[in-house]
Amino acid sequence: MKGLIERLTEELTRLPGIGRKTAQRLAYFILAMPEEEAKAIARAIVDVKEKARFCKRCFNITEQELCHICTDPGRDHTRICVVEEPSNVQVIERTNQYRGLYHVLLGALSPIDGVTPDRLKIQELKERVAQGGIEEVIIATNPNTKGEMTAQYIKELLSPFGIRISRIAYGLPMGGDIEYADEVTLSKALEGRRIIS
Repeated sequence: MKGLIERLTEELTRLPGIGRKTAQRLAYFILAMPEEEAKAIARAIVDVKEKARFCKRCFNITEQELCHICTDPGRDHTRICVVEEPSNVQVIERTNQYRGLYHVLLGALSPIDGVTPDRLKIQELKERVAQGGIEEVIIATNPNTKGEMTAQYIKELLSPFGIRISRIAYGLPMGGDIEYADEVTLSKALEGRRIIS
């Protein structure tokens, strides 16, 4: 039977970007924490697994049927910013530059990996636009091959609706990931978005 620290270390290595040495350091750090702080972390993990779900409309993370952004009457309901992951919403929100709605695809197109349009929330985006009232869709997929392929597919899919379809500007490096961009770079990318031709 494995010891408690060894078991915790193994569990922590399941997290992305956490190697064995880091996991071991974290395990010992948790052991040294006051009991209530460690239990608060454990409760937060259990709560997020039990209570978090996808917004019925935009697929952001929420505890309710609709997320706080979709239900906010102060948001611009004529614009939808399309992102790959819920974490991208948080990054864009930190810029305080965008006040519209979102649509989370839950991934990007990658036929080689078996990620086809039917595996993403692209049809749901089309249905939102088809309901009317949307003037612009801002595509904020990652500036890499998968993100570009996804952006082009969405542009072609939504073109018949006659709405403005824009792409965030390349203030982000090609091959980069929105999640790791700083607020200034992302803010400039939103300001300089362009129409997809």
